[in-house]
Formats: sequence, C-alpha cells, structure tokens
Amino acid sequence: MQQVPVTILNGFLGAGKTTLLQSLLVQARSMSGVRLGVIVNEMSELDVDGAILDTSEVISRRDPRFAAIPAGSISGAQGLEQFAAAVDKVTGAGATHLLIETSGSSHPWPLLEAIRAHPALRLHGFLSVVDTVTLAQDHDLGRAILPAASRQLAAGQRGIENLLAEQIMFASRILLSKMDRVPGDTLRAVAQAIHPINPFADIMGMQWGNVRLADVLALPPYDHARVATLGAELTDWDRSRGGASMSGAEGYRLDSIVIADPRPFHPQRLWRVYNYDLGTGIHRSKGFFWLPSRDRLQLLWNQTAGSIGLEIVNYWKIATLEDESLNLLPEERQEMRRRLEGMSPEFGDRRCRLTVIGDRDGLADFADAVRGCFCTPQEIAAWKAGEPFDDPWPTSTATLGQT
Repeated sequence: MQQVPVTILNGFLGAGKTTLLQSLLVQARSMSGVRLGVIVNEMSELDVDGAILDTSEVISRRDPRFAAIPAGSISGAQGLEQFAAAVDKVTGAGATHLLIETSGSSHPWPLLEAIRAHPALRLHGFLSVVDTVTLAQDHDLGRAILPAASRQLAAGQRGIENLLAEQIMFASRILLSKMDRVPGDTLRAVAQAIHPINPFADIMGMQWGNVRLADVLALPPYDHARVATLGAELTDWDRSRGGASMSGAEGYRLDSIVIADPRPFHPQRLWRVYNYDLGTGIHRSKGFFWLPSRDRLQLLWNQTAGSIGLEIVNYWKIATLEDESLNLLPEERQEMRRRLEGMSPEFGDRRCRLTVIGDRDGLADFADAVRGCFCTPQEIAAWKAGEPFDDPWPTSTATLGQT
C-alpha cells in the first residue's frame, strides 16, 4: 500500500496553527502534483477554524479532501475514532500529503501512536508552533516552563506547563510564531530557553505562517524511536493515577463555552470587558461577530492570552442586499433572498458566534460578562434609527499579502 506522508501542526491555544495552515494551502495552489488533504481539530463544538478556511477560499469544508473533528481533542478516544474516518475520507479523495491541525489542548503522543499504527499513513513532520509573545509575557521567556512542569508532576498533577513542554518535546521542528511582535533579543532568549527541552528539533522564527511548503514536504520520516521512552513514561503516569491528561482538555482543567446570539455587541461595553475583565485564565477566544457601528462587516475576533486581533472576514449577505448602490441584478437579489431564508427576520445572517476557552475557574463568569455586551432592545432600536455608537475599536486596516 502506498502510504500518504503526514505533517502535524501542533501547539497551544492561539499559537498560530491556522495561520500556518492557510499559508501552506495557498502555496500548494502553485505546486504541480501537490494535493493537500486537511484534518482540522477544534476543542470547541464551534468549528471556527473550518469557517475561517471557508471564508479564506483556500479550501472549502465541502471539499472531500477536508475533514473536521470538533468538540474535543483528537487525542481522546472519541477524537481518534473520528480521526480514522477522516483519514479514510481525505486519502480516498486523492490527497498526496496530509496536514493535521490539532486543537491547542491536544497532547501529541496518542495521535503519534495512531498515525504510526495506521497502514495508510507515514509521519514526516511534527511542527510545534510556540507563541513567542505568550512565552515572553507569561512564562519568563520560556524559562519557567520546565520548573513549573516539574512542580506539577511532584504534586501528582499535570498542568498547562506540562502540555507546553511535551508539545515541544515531541516536535521535529519548533516554530516560534509572532516573531514580528517581539524584539530580536527576546526571540533569541525564548529560543535559548526552550532548546534544552528538545535539543533534537530545529528552531525557526515565524510570522504570519511564513514557512515554505517545499521545506515541509521535504521533511524526513519522523523518528518515533527518539520519543518512544517518553511516550511510554507518560502513558504509565496516566495509568498509575487513573487519569486521562493525554486524552483531552479535561486533564488540564480546561473548558470551553460557546456564545451564540443574533444581536450585535455594543462596541464600548465589549471594549471595556476585554480590556478590564480578561483574566490570565482565559487562554483563547475566537469567532465571528458584528457591531452596530460596522453593521456591514463580518468580523473575526481572535484573542490569545492578552493579545487581541480584529479582522474583517467578509460582508454580511443582508448588508449586500440592502445596499442599493451595488446595482444587483434581479436574479442576484432573488438568490441572495433565498440564502437568507430561515434566518433572523430582524438581523438577517448577522450573528455572533464565539468560543471562549480557559481554566474552569472563572470561565463562566467571564462568559457572562461577554454576554452582557449584547445590545439591549433600546440600543437595537437606536441602531435601526441610524443613531451613532461610541466605538473605541481601531478603524485603520492593514492588508496582508501572500508572497
């Protein structure tokens, strides 16, 4: 049987795995004979990454070479069952190389074992995406990871630091993401701090997923023998304590909450919540939303630790239909109305869908604070009347090009 080479894109929540995946998919368009298959794993039931890929037009969720495993870790028992079915789907569609983007809470070892045991797959690269900004700000440039992980193990527990360390330990290449947001000496300090965790892996800086696909495809077969002892020790550690820390987020006391509502967020209240109520236990929030002050725009919310990004994803269909200046043909308007059937009579396809991921303690309180940002009936009436809203969010835009 001809085995399909596989590359894993692993890393903690918000490190930049989806951005890297998008970059690799764009590059594949100009490479003859390369047909990438994609499996995306989301911790939350809200498949934000799949939707992002849809809107970026690099691959559609309807493409037979795409599969999603939402609502859990790909390394858990249920995730591994779905993984087997996903592999059958994408390899059956003629993929020449498989990219697997794991959720940020996924432990590497169970997935590595599943790939090694699969007769149709051969692992050629485990890329661990490490958030340089988060390590610099929250983990003493990465120097605090191993001491904290050791303290957790001595206490009979495994915490976030253990997951970070082990994602690095199993890597064949380490990518320090967001290098454009830190000084050069900080980047070097982080690289020096994590090198002893895995002295066998290359360490590269990365910004906006700027990794050459040709280099990824050329990676040699993964050295399973190097990590076999570590994997066995972790498996024994779990079994001896009756735990499941390698199976999913529950082992690290991580949880997720989905916030879904057709109403817009009030821009001022949202600004206040994310600037004053965002605690260190909220590791990740992402999704799509809208503001009454920018009601034409479908916006992507992208928060990792203390960093927040706002992106324009698309225009809402209802906004396009309402814009008389576009001079849509009658048949185009008819098709647009057909697509809006069954959606909110008040807001059309406009809606907010966010997933918030963090430590169990305090997660519900923060989610409640976010829900308090939705516009009241009086504020919605003001929006319909065309009244202005105090909007402190940036108005300038930057366009990223693909080179």
